[in-house]
Parts: sequence; C-alpha cells; structure tokens
Amino acid sequence: MIDYEENAKILKALADPNRLKIADILSCGELCACEILEHFEFTQPTLSHHIKVLTEAGLVNVRKDGLWNYYSLNKTKCNEIVLMLKNIISETGDCICKKIGNKECKQKIGFVNLK
Repeated sequence: MIDYEENAKILKALADPNRLKIADILSCGELCACEILEHFEFTQPTLSHHIKVLTEAGLVNVRKDGLWNYYSLNKTKCNEIVLMLKNIISETGDCICKKIGNKECKQKIGFVNLK
C-alpha cells in the first residue's frame, strides 16, 4: 500500500532544484558539506537548510566523524520512491484503478508501462 503522506514529503523535498542537485551529487558517493558547497553559489547555512530537509525526508544519511559531517544518499529510500512512481504509472494486480471500480486502467488511458 502506498504511503501518500510519506511519499509526498519526499517528493516535496526533491521538488527544489538545489536539493535535487544535492541528491544527484551525492549519488556519486559520500561527501562532506564543504565538498557539496563547491557546486553551489550559496552560503553554508543555506546548504545546511537543504541538507536538513533532505535528511528529514529520509533521502540523505549523515555520518559524524569528529568535527565533520559526511553526507550520503539513502539509496534504499530513493529506490522506494522509484518503485512508488512505477506503481502509480503501471497497471498491477493491486492497482488502485481496479479497487475503485475503474474498468479502464492506466495502460489503457495512455500511461507508460515501465515493466
């Protein structure tokens, strides 16, 4: 079953172009804030805000090492979002269209099937 509240929180976190870019940067591996900040023209407090939103959504992991924080992408959470989106646009046995009695499911009304 899709957790719409949780997924909306995650998608909202990714809806900001800077946070989406941070996620993309972290897809290459773990980095400290100073390494992430090199790719932007904003201040460290602004980066901290974006990282906070991403960590609260569960998309970014934080690892403390002494005085430094290292950030990495939570690939499990990212994969859950991909699967949720795939479920929304693909016809499955437990498709919500069938549960609400809609005889014409997503495939028949023009959605892409990612199977």
